[in-house]
Amino acid sequence: FARVRAVLCGLFRIRDFVLVKSATFPPAARVRTGAEYSRVFAQARRTSDPLLSLHWLAGETPAKLGLAVSRKVDPNAVGRNRIKRVFRDQFRKLRGQLPGGDYVLVARVAARKADNAQLRETLLRTLMRAGALPAPAAPGTMPPVKESTSSSSLPSLSSNTPKPDVSTG
Repeated sequence: FARVRAVLCGLFRIRDFVLVKSATFPPAARVRTGAEYSRVFAQARRTSDPLLSLHWLAGETPAKLGLAVSRKVDPNAVGRNRIKRVFRDQFRKLRGQLPGGDYVLVARVAARKADNAQLRETLLRTLMRAGALPAPAAPGTMPPVKESTSSSSLPSLSSNTPKPDVSTG
C-alpha cells in the first residue's frame, strides 16, 4: 500500500507541476529591470483610468508586462499581491492578442476597493482605449439579415401584412 501511495503521490506531484508550469508567467514575458521600467516611463504612451495607469511602449518583442503597486495603493502586502495577481492573470490571457511591446501597469489607490472583476474589466477597457486591443463591434439596432431561399430579392409578405391595392392607379 505504501508503495502504491508513493507512486500516486509522485504522479500527482508531476501532474500538479505540469499544470503550474504551463500557467506560469515566464521571465521573457515580464518587464524586469529598472532600466526597462525607466525606458517605458520616459518613452511610452500613457492611458489612464481611475483604477490604473497603462504605459505602453510599442516594440518588436512579444508583449511584456510590468507591474507597479505601491504601499500607497494598499499598505497590506496581501492586497497589493491580489491586485498584481489579477492584472497578471488577465494579461496572460490576452497576451496572444496584444501587439508587441512593453506594458507597465501602475495601480492607483482606488484599485484597493475594487473587486477582481472590476480590475479585469478596467484592464480590458484601458487596453482598448490605448489601441492595443480592438474595440468590440457595436450590436446595432437592426436584426441580422436572414438569407432567403426564394429566387425573389424582395421580402415575402406575411399573411398579416396588407397587400397594396393596385386597382386604383
